[in-house]
Amino acid sequence: MPTDERTADERTADKRSADEQLAVELIGRTDYGRVATSMRALPFLAFARHIVVDGRVLLRMPRSCGYHRACAGSVVAYGTDNLSSARPGESLWSVQIVGQCESVEPTAAERELFGPAPRLVDGEPFEPVYLTIDPQLSTVHSADGGLERHFQHVL
Repeated sequence: MPTDERTADERTADKRSADEQLAVELIGRTDYGRVATSMRALPFLAFARHIVVDGRVLLRMPRSCGYHRACAGSVVAYGTDNLSSARPGESLWSVQIVGQCESVEPTAAERELFGPAPRLVDGEPFEPVYLTIDPQLSTVHSADGGLERHFQHVL
């Protein structure tokens, strides 16, 4: 009977890595999410368009809202779900990652992955700001265990 000779820390790191992989994979199934941080000691949520590239989450936000200034250089939480978009029979899930957020200039190919930008946001011409989050912690919740069956290769 084989034994697992890895240390508890190594097994924990593998589990965390699998959780982060699942979280990032799920984020990649949606287009929009919410970033959470604080500005002037008050918490806030802001919407963002996202893509997943090489295990990192890239965000596109409107410059006019100014939220990027509070996010860049800070630890943020970013979450999304399929609670209102799940097809009949599809498992409901919600995912959150936490990590350092930094300003980034995406490549032309990455900008293309975001798709067309809105013309206006809150009545102002849309000017994009790009941020990246390197996930350090993640949380995934599912309603009926369907994720565990569907993503066994990750878990």
